[in-house]
Amino acid sequence: MDRRHFIGQSAAALGMLAGFSGQARANLQKAEILVIGGGYGGATAAKYLRLFSNNTAKVTLIEPNASFVSCPLSNLVVGGSRTISEITSPYDNLSKRHGVKIIQDSVTSIDPVKKTVKLASGKTLPYDKAIVSPGVALMMNSIEGLAQANKAGVTLQAWKAGPETVALHKQLASMRDGGTFAISIPEAPYRCPPGPYERACQVANYLKQNKTKSKVLILDANQDVTSKGALFKKVWAEQYSGIIEYLPKHNVTAVDAKTKTLKFEVQDDIKADVLNLLPAMSAGEIAVKTGLANSNGRWVNVNFLNFESTAQKDIHVLGDSIQIAPAMPKSGHMANQHAKVAAAAIVAELSGWDVNPAPVLTNTCYSFVNEREVVHVASVHQYNTAEKTFKTVPGSGGLSPAPSTLEGVYAWGWAHNIWADSLG
Repeated sequence: MDRRHFIGQSAAALGMLAGFSGQARANLQKAEILVIGGGYGGATAAKYLRLFSNNTAKVTLIEPNASFVSCPLSNLVVGGSRTISEITSPYDNLSKRHGVKIIQDSVTSIDPVKKTVKLASGKTLPYDKAIVSPGVALMMNSIEGLAQANKAGVTLQAWKAGPETVALHKQLASMRDGGTFAISIPEAPYRCPPGPYERACQVANYLKQNKTKSKVLILDANQDVTSKGALFKKVWAEQYSGIIEYLPKHNVTAVDAKTKTLKFEVQDDIKADVLNLLPAMSAGEIAVKTGLANSNGRWVNVNFLNFESTAQKDIHVLGDSIQIAPAMPKSGHMANQHAKVAAAAIVAELSGWDVNPAPVLTNTCYSFVNEREVVHVASVHQYNTAEKTFKTVPGSGGLSPAPSTLEGVYAWGWAHNIWADSLG
């Protein structure tokens, strides 16, 4: 399908072509639309705002990094079977192919009254519509001593793919044989529910091949494995027996950087050689600073028909920062889906059309259990008008029956497809 037909069919599917008045077209073309954050949500939103408006909307993407680095699949870099360059993509195509203006900068504040955004460089930009897609913030103060341990380089999170991902692999590679790699998991919700368990598999796979006297300790604040539990436990028993030890209900409350000692609510202290501590998480910093995090001060409530913040008009929030609907994961695939619903709704609103009253979202999440074999979980979510939220469609999606190398091929296919969909 060529782009012309794709745009036409997409718009028709969204019920957007009828009633395209001259005044509405002018409103769309005059509007300044700022997209803050170039992850799965923000990059997709910028591209689809242009596509859905037939390349007439003025879209500016503000992102501090020069390239996009994928969080999905980054655990393979931690485990050493892949490199960071294999999961890195440029932003260039958004401007070259789609006409998105890209500013490499950080947003320091948003004024929702004046409808302006201030950048770290000192510039101030006006907006008619803002899309905020900042991912998550790590609540370092949720674990006593964590900020100091991080500053000293003793602990790493690597929960935002990039230099820390590479640094964590280096810590693993330099760990003594016979050492312990400890990963802690906060109480849900947090970004990427199966991510920590996949990471444990990747680290164990590395140890199995390179440091056979070592082990991985999973310290989970939750009652049990939060995603793909039976599949992960089967893999740990069959592939990593004696290497992975899983301890549920272990909430890390403090860390001593000098002795690499972890403290818990009730259990005895534990020491480890590599500390990969994941603290509690919240909406991205700029969302919290702007007063958008109106769900327990951590997450952003949105209108699920257009992903507009319920705290501030004309600011739409995507991805991991939102208060999720029931059974909706905080994942890259889901952020990509949020972006398309929001982009379509914004184009409709600026054009004087009705917003789609029944959006549908899909999600797929692959987890590598070694360098080749993969398991997945998938789901479909339909907007429920009566409850004003998304509900999982009964019978949709499902789980892998077992790990397989074929799913490993599918996982890389998924990755290249969604990178092309968001950035290509």
